[in-house]
Amino acid sequence: MRRGFKTEARDLARDVRVELGLTQIAPLSPSRLADYLSIPVVGLSVFERDAEYAVEYFSGSGRSVFSAVTIFDGAKRLIVSNDSHSPGRQASNVTHELAHGLLLHPPTPALDKRGCRYWNHEIEEEANWLSGVLLVPDEAAISIVRLGIDRDVAATYYGVSKQMITFRVNVSGARKRVNRFRRRQYRQ
Repeated sequence: MRRGFKTEARDLARDVRVELGLTQIAPLSPSRLADYLSIPVVGLSVFERDAEYAVEYFSGSGRSVFSAVTIFDGAKRLIVSNDSHSPGRQASNVTHELAHGLLLHPPTPALDKRGCRYWNHEIEEEANWLSGVLLVPDEAAISIVRLGIDRDVAATYYGVSKQMITFRVNVSGARKRVNRFRRRQYRQ
């Protein structure tokens, strides 16, 4: 990621939470954020009648190859989310796509010249990072560690996967930060 992006993402996530009236440790609802940004979100299953085989594939054996996608119509966006995924995974998928919108990432082609999926590593990493910070800010990760909240309980509370909780606790340095604070308190 480009230099300074993580700080920008943290600041943007804080601003979004303020605009939504949320504290830094409150759960963020992806559907509420989507409504706030006026970006409709629909489940893949909505297309079952029109694209039966595609929906069947992406809901079954191809489930791991499709999470969500943003479809553009000029400046308007529509997110299609794989609703066969767990609710926690769907929250990450949708928030990832919303992060693209918050970061004003331009539309990119779905496929490259060879017919393979087009992948812009930089913008995908930015959206991944921002979505995690939106769903589980550093302050929330620190609170989880400080209070000794079980990973399953935290995942349920934040509406995310256990993997997301683990990831955010690890990358935020929550354990080190809490331990450092406790050592300072102990010395006083």
